[in-house]
Amino acid sequence: MLLATPLATPLAAESSYPVPSGQNVTLTEVLLDEGPGELWVRFRFVAPAITRETGSISYDLAGPDMDHLCDAMAMPYLTSHQIAPARVVISLMDRPVVFGAQDPAATQFFETYRPVDARCIWEEF
Repeated sequence: MLLATPLATPLAAESSYPVPSGQNVTLTEVLLDEGPGELWVRFRFVAPAITRETGSISYDLAGPDMDHLCDAMAMPYLTSHQIAPARVVISLMDRPVVFGAQDPAATQFFETYRPVDARCIWEEF
């Protein structure tokens, strides 16, 4: 069973955030997820430039964007809300996809991080 709770957030949903690649990424939701057996916080962004058919941003370009979003946006958010998760997940999707739903037509990139000393340490899964 997937347990994800939307988090009431002062971060404005539908706000655009600057990233190294220059692509437009928009925060759509922040979820608290205890489904993995420990608290994971998921920051979900729409990034239309990653679409397979016409996109200009490959995974190689989007990877540093996800690292940046974790360090520059997610970590300050967690600190200000006194949330201490085991993992932080940054996801980029080319269109809104309901969390946990399958959409074979959607392009989605995910990275998982372990928060350590207000920094994001990439986790290989």
